[in-house]
Amino acid sequence: MRPRLPEQQRYALIFRDLLHSRLPQIIPIAHRRFLLRLPDMQDLLAYLQDPELVARFQRRCGLYLMEGSNRGSGRITGEKPRGQQEGSWDHQDRNSNYEYKENPAGPVQDCRKPRYEVRNWLLHFLFLLSAGLGHEVFYITCLPCIHWNLDPFLCRRLVNMWALVMYIGQAMKDLLKLPRPPSPPVVKLEMRVDAEYGLPSTHAMAATAISFTLLLSAPSRVQFCFQTGLLIAATLSSMVSLSRLYTGMHSVLDVVCGILITAVLILLTYPWWESFDSFQLYSPLSPIVALSLLLLLSYTYPELDHYSTTRGDTTTILGACAGSSVGYWLNAQLGNTFDLQGSLPVPLPALTAQAVARGAARSLVGVVALVGTRQVVRTLSLDALYSWYKLPKTDKEARRRKEIEVPSKFVTYTAVGLVNTIVVNRVFVLLGLL
Repeated sequence: MRPRLPEQQRYALIFRDLLHSRLPQIIPIAHRRFLLRLPDMQDLLAYLQDPELVARFQRRCGLYLMEGSNRGSGRITGEKPRGQQEGSWDHQDRNSNYEYKENPAGPVQDCRKPRYEVRNWLLHFLFLLSAGLGHEVFYITCLPCIHWNLDPFLCRRLVNMWALVMYIGQAMKDLLKLPRPPSPPVVKLEMRVDAEYGLPSTHAMAATAISFTLLLSAPSRVQFCFQTGLLIAATLSSMVSLSRLYTGMHSVLDVVCGILITAVLILLTYPWWESFDSFQLYSPLSPIVALSLLLLLSYTYPELDHYSTTRGDTTTILGACAGSSVGYWLNAQLGNTFDLQGSLPVPLPALTAQAVARGAARSLVGVVALVGTRQVVRTLSLDALYSWYKLPKTDKEARRRKEIEVPSKFVTYTAVGLVNTIVVNRVFVLLGLL
């Protein structure tokens, strides 16, 4: 065990004395034994949050911090080394986060990213690919492909669970405010989300939720080998979780907590999945609840003393969920949900050349429709908000303001969700792709 800090040791002794001398009549013996183990549990949590544990994992996988590299202390001249950026970084808060500022004055500046050496390129690209599988952009393009090519029912379940776990995970980050692993000793391969806090890992949460929600929902819809599905779900969620250690963005504690929180959420919500499906599709209150509740959650998202991408990313997810929910409800009212028909579960479609070509065509048409919708609605919403608040359109920093970011992203991705659920499948019918 790692040695405790003096403060921890003092509090542990006081705690033990309190248990033995003052509360023997109140707390049962079994509970006292559990509480007496809390100092050891604190040691375990501290060990799991130790950045050196992440650094050791990176070295085992062939990613090494180059000797003498130290964030904020290096001076660069001439050729820019791998993994470094030109500019300076100003400290923001107690998280391991800094704000990047351009420094065109000269080639000499502080650096944030430490230089690193990759000795196992296969693992390097595998973990980078796995990390990409946990980003919001991937899910916003991947989940509709399940809607278009497999079963809208499954997509609906996945979107609901994705929004639930991501909101809880993102909000917990900004409420707990636990820092990410510092660099050094770890190597950080991603910079966009470094201004976010660490615990829990929402990549691990999303990957676990998507994989196992699909595994639990699919048997009633399609025929497949459950053991194979379990292996695939465990592999995908594990690879995404491990990629957060490899990229240096999370501690082991962040990842473990993310997985455990998601497991608890799945266990708590699983008995209500069928009831929620019925409410979402057939209740007249469904679209009102979806739009008002998710918009309210976006506006009441926990505030920080600095800008972070968590609020914008969370609003994006909630907006996509709201639009999809309204779209699924409207499809049910129109009498065509595009769900799988016939005697369920149906066999998985054969992977013939024609089926692959039709699936690729549907995915291409669908992605073009969603990207086009996103670009048009985002531009129109930003123009309207800039005009309403009398801001110059050249002020790019205004997009970070709550009154601009939240409505713009929510409206944009609500429109994306509506187009995905209502419009795209009907376009497929017109084009003969469905």
